[in-house]
Amino acid sequence: MNDETTSHHRRSIRLQGYDYAQAGAYFMTICTQQRACLFGKIVNGEMQLNGAGRTR
Repeated sequence: MNDETTSHHRRSIRLQGYDYAQAGAYFMTICTQQRACLFGKIVNGEMQLNGAGRTR
């Protein structure tokens, strides 16, 4: 088998024709192994970032 028959392709959810390089607000989901809370915790419905969550 070659790479073409064994690779998996996902459907893109990006808006066609939209320039994602322009300034704007974007929502991102980051999944961690075993759902570990690596970036902070939720307190009273708000995200409280720890040092790793604040680092750029």
